[in-house]
Amino acid sequence: MKVWWIKPTLSILILFIPATLGWGKEGHYATCKIAQSLLTEEATKAVKELLPESEGNLSAVCSWPDEIKWMNKWRWTSELHYVDTPDFRCNYDYDRDCHDSSGVKDRCVTGAIYNYTEQLVTGYNASNSVTNYNLTEALMFLSHYIGDVHQPLHVSFTTDEGGNTITVRWYKRKTNLHHVWDSDIIESAMKTFYDKDLNVMISAIEKNMTTTWSNDISSWANCTSAEEVCPDPWASESIKCSCNYAYRNATPGSTLGDEYFLSRLPVVEMRLAQGGVRLAATLNQIFTPYASVSQKLAYFGNIQPKPHMT
Repeated sequence: MKVWWIKPTLSILILFIPATLGWGKEGHYATCKIAQSLLTEEATKAVKELLPESEGNLSAVCSWPDEIKWMNKWRWTSELHYVDTPDFRCNYDYDRDCHDSSGVKDRCVTGAIYNYTEQLVTGYNASNSVTNYNLTEALMFLSHYIGDVHQPLHVSFTTDEGGNTITVRWYKRKTNLHHVWDSDIIESAMKTFYDKDLNVMISAIEKNMTTTWSNDISSWANCTSAEEVCPDPWASESIKCSCNYAYRNATPGSTLGDEYFLSRLPVVEMRLAQGGVRLAATLNQIFTPYASVSQKLAYFGNIQPKPHMT
């Protein structure tokens, strides 16, 4: 593992996703809901044990790290949601890029994924019940950050702050490029194609997982390294998506309409699917430690999503 830090906490705050999803929550909700349908029995049991207040409903707490990062107690987590890369290089390197604004190494989204994975591996599978880690928080952070690293503009250029400083119009509404990828594309897709229902959109993505992307699922889920999680190639994918799709034809002051929306929506939907598959694979790896790799990957080669929890 590349990183190890402990942030002690005294309490846990769980915020549930409301019926009408708010700013930026749809993508995380979708990622966790897709993942939950792909968990092994052992992983499902572990998630229920660690999330008693939500009765094991991972998608209900998947946006918790966004809700708390503005609080004084949790402000230290705000730089764990992304990783900045050198402008226009269109590549990612952990040793070069994973640090916070003060230069502290390992404090970025990929470092956080390594950290919370190891906390869960060490804490949950410990031979005794004593651990220094809050495993409920570790599970929620890990689930959220795996979603973040699949959003292309969470691995993007330093100067424009992941597109936050690039002002554009989404059709007639003024916004910024980061918000377009966080929320606007998904919200427009829901209105245009999915009867304003996020669950309908998730079902369509899952259908593509059994058809269009069925031959890719096992490779998405497989870490070529021997580690439980492998966020570095996922971050490399995201910066390439940023360069090839997010930044392209999205200059400051431009209006992004149908051409941008319809050509980028398939990328967004695939990244949501990849995030869900990889979150499930990671949790299965953590909580099903004695199954062989081939057994775990076989599960993804014949996907039959379970009914969603409500």
